[in-house]
Amino acid sequence: MILVSLILLLFAGGIVAWLAEYLNPKLPRWVALASLGVALLLLAQMGPQFSIDTTEARAGQTWDLIFIAPWIPRFGIQFIFAADSLSYLMLLLTVVLGIIALISGWNEIKQRTGFFYFNVMWVLAGVVGIFTSMDMFLFFFFWEVMLIPMYFIIAIWGHENRSYAAIKFFIFTQVSGLLMLLAIIVMAILQARLTGTLSFNYFEWLQIANQGLIDPEISRYLMFGFFVAFVVKLPSFPFHTWLPDAHTQAPTPGSVILAGILLKTGAYGLLRFVLPLFPEASMEFAPIAMGLGAISIIYGASMAFAQEDVKRLIAYSSISHMGFVTLAAFAASTVALQGAVMTMLSHGLSSAALFAMAGAIQHRLHSRNFSDMGGLWQSAPRFGACMLFFCLAALGLPGLANFVGEFLVLLGSFEANPALVSIAALGMIAAPVYALMVMQKIFHGKPKPGTELADLDGRESGMLAVLIVLTVYLGFFPQGVLSLLEPLLNTTSQLALVATGTSL
Repeated sequence: MILVSLILLLFAGGIVAWLAEYLNPKLPRWVALASLGVALLLLAQMGPQFSIDTTEARAGQTWDLIFIAPWIPRFGIQFIFAADSLSYLMLLLTVVLGIIALISGWNEIKQRTGFFYFNVMWVLAGVVGIFTSMDMFLFFFFWEVMLIPMYFIIAIWGHENRSYAAIKFFIFTQVSGLLMLLAIIVMAILQARLTGTLSFNYFEWLQIANQGLIDPEISRYLMFGFFVAFVVKLPSFPFHTWLPDAHTQAPTPGSVILAGILLKTGAYGLLRFVLPLFPEASMEFAPIAMGLGAISIIYGASMAFAQEDVKRLIAYSSISHMGFVTLAAFAASTVALQGAVMTMLSHGLSSAALFAMAGAIQHRLHSRNFSDMGGLWQSAPRFGACMLFFCLAALGLPGLANFVGEFLVLLGSFEANPALVSIAALGMIAAPVYALMVMQKIFHGKPKPGTELADLDGRESGMLAVLIVLTVYLGFFPQGVLSLLEPLLNTTSQLALVATGTSL
């Protein structure tokens, strides 16, 4: 019940926040923050069930906290919620960055505050549903729940070209989502023909997949339907064009949620659904998918060089970083998959911080263009120090979380495709250039006449301090996360090895 309580809490928190506006326009943000605070306590209560010792004691039985109830019995649709170590880490990331998103836009949202926080909470509820739904129809339901509120966040509270960015975001994600819905329906029909019972139960689908009962040709098409939906959300080249516009035009909390949380739903889908349900088709497609990952890494880094808008530069860097996840997912070794999850966590933290600071700069200077900045370290040294830290994290400085993730991805993927991994490694050379370019253009050089940047206040400093601590902790002590994930990712890796005819 704890997973259901978590989702209902976020849904209810959004509704109460909307209604609270009629009492006081500032009250909705406190309601939303309190709801996420309670959600974090619920996750802390779940924590002991996902400790390393508990995971080892279950000897590979990675699922826990399973809740099942009927929904539409005629069509075999159920409420099935479950969590394992991967789900739990993603839930923690979602709630922590949800709190960061609220704090980052504390003074930015001044109109229709109730409806804004309603949409934020429902986006987060949809993401929690995605990370815990094990009925595929229910999963698609939450996929749509996540999409619509984010559209409103961009379209109503975004910047100058918000309508264009919101519509583009909606079209890309909706069309790709419909491909996934078609694949889900076809998979359910196949399952009914093979077993005599219509079901959208993920665990029952896994049994069919593991027994090799799906025709290989059909499996390729089904895998592609899921793959497109997830790489659009990731996003990967060439399905990435919605991302820079959405990030640039979204308000600061929207950018934090997009980069830190929503992109991870695509990565999660690859690891949770594409590889386990279609291992043979995935491994046949692996050279192409890994090629797209390598292209995304180089392309995103290259495009970052050409940007004069700080938020667009960070957006293109996100495309580059998430390319490592695509590369690792289809390399399908345990080490590469561990690196993929570490990259998801580390990128979530660093990108959230960078977008929060970019939003703070825009709020203070009313500009995102580098041409309006320069020499700002003199007036805002704490701001500059925090920006420098997260730029170093983004470029993969050893000792910080991003380095661990990207290093494991390259190490684990090299055996699968040395040529593509060698190309992808160039992204780690390009990252320092565009990361340090941000520092040079914003904080160094000659100050612009009459331009000063107010330094971080206590609220912003505390928010960034939390992200710094988490980034350093994951960088110096990653073994806890890696050990927690190992039983689950070993199983996924074994499925891929069997599909390719390789033995451990």
